[in-house]
Amino acid sequence: MNAPEPTPLRLELTPAGVALVIIDTPGDAMNTLKADFAERLSEVLDRLEEDPGVRALVFASAKKDSFVAGADIHMLEAMQTAEQATRLSRAGQGVLDRLERGRWPSVAAIHGACLGGGLELALACRERVASNDPKTKLGLPEVQLGLLPGLGGTQRLPRWIGVQPALDLMLTGRHVDARKARRLGIVDEVVPESILVAVATERALRLAAEPAKKTTLDALKGFFDKEELTELALAENPLGRRVLFDQAKKRLGSKTHGKYPAPERILQVVKLGLERGARAGMEAEAAAFGELCMSREAQHLIQIFLATQELKKDRGTADTSAEARDTQRVGVLGAGLMGAGIAHLSALNAEVPVRLKDKDDPALARGLGYVRGLCDEAVARRRLTPIEAACAMSRITPTRDMSGFQAVDLVIEAVYEDLELKRRVLAEVEAEGHPQAIFATNTSSLPIQAIAARARHPERVIGMHYFSPVHRMPLLEVVVTERTSPWVTATVVAFGKKQGKTLIVVNDGPGFYTSRILAPYLNEALYILSEGVAIESIDRALVEHGFPVGPIALLDEVGIDVASKVAGILLEAFGTRLRPPDLTRKLLDAGRLGRKSSSGFYQYGKSVDEASKQGKRPVDPLVYAALDITPNRKLDSAEIVERCSLAMVNEAARCLDEGILRSARDGDVGAIFGLGFPPYLGGPFRYADSVGAQALTARLERLAARHGERFEPAPGLKALAAQGGKFHP
Repeated sequence: MNAPEPTPLRLELTPAGVALVIIDTPGDAMNTLKADFAERLSEVLDRLEEDPGVRALVFASAKKDSFVAGADIHMLEAMQTAEQATRLSRAGQGVLDRLERGRWPSVAAIHGACLGGGLELALACRERVASNDPKTKLGLPEVQLGLLPGLGGTQRLPRWIGVQPALDLMLTGRHVDARKARRLGIVDEVVPESILVAVATERALRLAAEPAKKTTLDALKGFFDKEELTELALAENPLGRRVLFDQAKKRLGSKTHGKYPAPERILQVVKLGLERGARAGMEAEAAAFGELCMSREAQHLIQIFLATQELKKDRGTADTSAEARDTQRVGVLGAGLMGAGIAHLSALNAEVPVRLKDKDDPALARGLGYVRGLCDEAVARRRLTPIEAACAMSRITPTRDMSGFQAVDLVIEAVYEDLELKRRVLAEVEAEGHPQAIFATNTSSLPIQAIAARARHPERVIGMHYFSPVHRMPLLEVVVTERTSPWVTATVVAFGKKQGKTLIVVNDGPGFYTSRILAPYLNEALYILSEGVAIESIDRALVEHGFPVGPIALLDEVGIDVASKVAGILLEAFGTRLRPPDLTRKLLDAGRLGRKSSSGFYQYGKSVDEASKQGKRPVDPLVYAALDITPNRKLDSAEIVERCSLAMVNEAARCLDEGILRSARDGDVGAIFGLGFPPYLGGPFRYADSVGAQALTARLERLAARHGERFEPAPGLKALAAQGGKFHP
């Protein structure tokens, strides 16, 4: 007899008359909704209709840590037309509407990821029970892919929890844990995983024994309490609704600058549903889902998501025989913001003991105080429990000498950016540390092979380039030399993933990838400033284009002294093509180091703190005198954006030409997650492909004719232009 064909939904009927619908996507570690989800669920409901003994339904998962993690991204990627995507949305809406209106009360038993279409399925049930496991996360993250919820989520979530909290979840795409979901009203009960299905079954039977209640979309407001009804009344009152959505749109515009269509469509669809009813809202949702699926922004964001998923499986080396070694203890050299941040991630996320070394007790106290502050903030935001924070702190022990480093598997150096200093600490580790320890340097620009030039074991020297602040910036750039052993690369990549980082592995060279492509971007902003364009005009143009912070403001954050030092290293390596204008030297001569000295391009101090919170930190008018510049030139924002962003894109192409990058994929991920390149553009290489190599080369040549060799198109880009090719086939 042939084995039954695997099915994503299977039925188990309990003696009490509860039908357990077990979700189990064949061949996948996590449950996702495939193209045939609506058809499969409809078949299940057909079978249940034929069985008069069924009193209630419970949806549960057969996967270890996944209820339903959302739609299959590859399915969305394969959509060819807006009409096709709209039909998919309508089919899903239809079957969930049937579930919601069915004669049996239904309960979702949620453990693990309950995201996107998974949460929309749960919202169509009468009640939801979630496990208290940290892996249980609920949310509608479609906006992060340039989409909106397409299975009724834009209509059901506002009616379950209120318009404002629903918009917050949908417009940010953020996830909440089970307890937060309970406070919001998304779930009805939180229990240990061991009794999850049993509790859901009990609730389903209790609902079945109660008089039938309407739970359709237009009747859900009967479940709100007084405060929630007040908010709903505001949303349903035409004047109140206008105020609510106008404010939301204004806040949205200040963040997206009109570059991301999905958030605005979410607002439109939710508002329409409130005005014209849930049915009209559903139709609008399906149409918007189809249109957004075909948008360039969604296509780029989906590709970036898929790239990050691929990198999670990437071991960082092509040597299939190289095995990552278990990192049981970590040493961190330097307790400044970078070192303390690295220690914090290692202790909290990777859960390993950390030996933190610095020169004196005050420096160590500042480092430990910084880690304590991060933990306290996480506890205050309920991202950590007090016990979890205490455990993380207990894993970090300070020292002023090399005691304890004999037992450390991985040493991460985060001292000042000075070649001789880094060589000295490497020699100290090799002399007094574990004989097989890996030495990882957090340099942002110095070549790894130069640091390892005098090492006894250069094969165990590698770069781990973190970004500041370490606990917030997602990227880790791992830098390998020709002599780095594959097992060292695999070990460091595995540990970086335990820290929670998105990783790219690049080959050694001055500035590696991220610092190298950032330099011409910052240089060009300074050239534009030197031409008399106001600082705020430059920064505003790039922020409105999609960068999280303007280039001049970024220089203040990085430190003008640090940026100047990196610029000198790159100038020495690459010559006049990467020569910056002579502005940073003037600022350094005036003692302006940026934020850390409370004196840079912008003003700092208590008097301007409130303005800075609103994104309006004022420029220091005295900086123009220090630079001997009169800011009286007007330059179109489009030209500012073109000069700065194309300088970065062109340098990225050179890094690919020279083998610094392994792939265009890594280049896109590195620029977005490390430098804030606008995600909707897909990264430098996706952007180049969307513009076209020929058009991009022509634009660079025009800029080179006006501004010199720094805009000379990269050889690889010119080759693609001649061939009509793309970076991403």
